[in-house]
Amino acid sequence: MTINELREKRNTAWENTKDFLETHRMENGLISAADAKTYDKMVQDIQSYGEEIERLEQLQSMEDTLRRPTAAPLTARPGSKAGRASDEYKNALLTALRTNFKDVDSILREGQDESGGYLVPDEYDHRLVEALEQENIFRKLATTINTTGLHKINVAAVKPAAAWVEEGEALIFSDATFDQVILDAYKLHVAVKVSEELLYDNAFNLETYLLNSFAKALGNAEEEAFLTGDGKNKPTGLLNATGGGEVGVTTAADSIKADEVIDLVYKLKRPYRKNAAFITSDSTLAQIRKLKDSNGNYLWQPALTAGEPDRILGYPVYTSVYMPKIAKGAAVMAFGDYSYYNIGDRGTRSIAELKELYAANGLVGFVSKERVDGKLILPEAVQIMKMKAA
Repeated sequence: MTINELREKRNTAWENTKDFLETHRMENGLISAADAKTYDKMVQDIQSYGEEIERLEQLQSMEDTLRRPTAAPLTARPGSKAGRASDEYKNALLTALRTNFKDVDSILREGQDESGGYLVPDEYDHRLVEALEQENIFRKLATTINTTGLHKINVAAVKPAAAWVEEGEALIFSDATFDQVILDAYKLHVAVKVSEELLYDNAFNLETYLLNSFAKALGNAEEEAFLTGDGKNKPTGLLNATGGGEVGVTTAADSIKADEVIDLVYKLKRPYRKNAAFITSDSTLAQIRKLKDSNGNYLWQPALTAGEPDRILGYPVYTSVYMPKIAKGAAVMAFGDYSYYNIGDRGTRSIAELKELYAANGLVGFVSKERVDGKLILPEAVQIMKMKAA
């Protein structure tokens, strides 16, 4: 029996033990003497699993040490890749995936995380981030930071002011104060199912399928959180009442008027307008496309180049399914410089198998995990349009 199988059995035993304790409590909150003996036996089994896992880990560590040459030959060519960047690591992970982690090369142990999964190769991680940017409009607009722990960002709380002084008079200096915005790391995971037939079919491009599937699911969850997240075990979204953008315009009626879109643009301070863009929903954009200015010109203009976004009043416009539709009190449009929204990627994404979950259906499950946070550093850099509440 492998170490991972023992870990799974220990986890299952622990869940069963907790369920047993909760379902056998009497009205006074205690359990009977017979149930106490059963509970103690279940706890002892869990401890035994832990001891056996430690023994196997010691054996594996000793075997790895004994197999290691006493002097490493200088076989690597200048510029060759090592660790998770190497082809050996990538090929070993692909072999492990195709064999449902029955064939795990020792090179993968350097990329094993605390929950028994394996860190994805550097190449996969880069491809996954690129795919996330394609699935998630907000990643390419925001600023991404790779973090290893809590990341603190200092933000000026009081802006410096200039003052005129006469020749020879003393200069006046104001004290600069700073607020701190902290990027944490919230865990996001997604599971993908693959049939056993496809898994063992070498003609099936497993790595591309998994990367695309993970990117779509993670990208959708990320974008929803970056736009509407409440900051509770997830990022703080752009539209959140606390920590989000400033409400610049509230519509006077149940529909959007051309003048209100123009007002939204000029509610944003001039320095931020240089790199500003709109974000809204498809249904809201459909209404805005019909609006004209006082000269009879449409506010919306199509993109002049393929691959470029359409524009409203000369500024790019992006749509997301996670932006609220027009409804009473809804925040339906954002306009601002989204580079002031910081996304913190913590560590490297990992992948693990869910061997027993779908076994009865002839499927194999894989789960990918990442840790990420997002916050708007300067609320004034993004202006929000809200619909009339009532």
